[in-house]
Amino acid sequence: MANGKSGFQLKREGFSRRNVLELGALGLAAAMLPGRAWSQDKKLKVAAIFATPIEEPWDHQIHVALQRAEKELGIEYKWSEKVQTADFSRVMREYAQGGYELVLGDAFAAERESRRTAKQFPKVAWLFGSGAGPAEPNFGVFDNWIHEPAYLSGLIAGKMSKSGTVGAVAAMGIPEVNRLVNAFFAGAREVNPNIKKKVAFIGSFFDPPKAKEAAIAQIDAGVDVIYAERFGVIEAAVEKKILAISNMSDQSSLGPDTVITGPVWDMYPTVEQAIKLVKAGVFTAQDYGDFSRMAKGGSSLAPYHKFDKTLPADVKDLVEKKKAEILDGNFRVDVDENTPVSD
Repeated sequence: MANGKSGFQLKREGFSRRNVLELGALGLAAAMLPGRAWSQDKKLKVAAIFATPIEEPWDHQIHVALQRAEKELGIEYKWSEKVQTADFSRVMREYAQGGYELVLGDAFAAERESRRTAKQFPKVAWLFGSGAGPAEPNFGVFDNWIHEPAYLSGLIAGKMSKSGTVGAVAAMGIPEVNRLVNAFFAGAREVNPNIKKKVAFIGSFFDPPKAKEAAIAQIDAGVDVIYAERFGVIEAAVEKKILAISNMSDQSSLGPDTVITGPVWDMYPTVEQAIKLVKAGVFTAQDYGDFSRMAKGGSSLAPYHKFDKTLPADVKDLVEKKKAEILDGNFRVDVDENTPVSD
């Protein structure tokens, strides 16, 4: 996809994911900071740069969180969507030169360009979705670590499948996508070790017609519960009258009789923390990934809606038990970033 994350070719190196400093530990030396303390008598100017259309679920969740911050935290928010890789640096420069003190976005297709440009504006706090680690002094990173609710969704799929075959239609076989799909299948196989899986990658982060086509092929091959990692899959599930698991946001409205639930990504905890750090003048290059986990409030399982009355009690009880174990730290969902294949 020309303007999506499909241009991401960087391989992960052995960096460790570090927790963001809590506000109680803000006594860092000013010399270590990319900027100065924010003035309390003006609105913090925050911008976002999105590679895909804003309706694409991944970028949409960031946008929604920033809109909430605009209302609740009093920031000034502006955004740009469908930014081509060739234009990424230009848009970054325009925001930096326009007085924006915090710029978020989606840098997967523009890793090198975004990091190079960020160094030119050390007083701006940059926080981007990225497949690599943070870069000193001012380039923070995040990602949607929602594999935990994806696993919980898999438990439901494994229990609800009558054919014994569940499927997933996803963007592409990169770590950020693989860990969600693998967690989903891990949950399904925990409740049914004999479950068979079908996997399809559409090679794009936003191509609903192609995703729908791939989903129909899986359904025709026997899949009766499908993980809609991409937009377009739920439409196929509705037409074929099978069950679906949504992704990134609560998408029950797309198929009230079809969508059971799904992992939800809430970027607000990440956005809130970044804004606090910028306002305090202590934003540093950190990996903010932990703020997307369930324990931090950054991810959850979507409401069951109509399925709350029809989902078997033993299934709901199992999900609640596992959810509690995750939140208590007594159960850890494995992070498997290998590219899954169909059985």
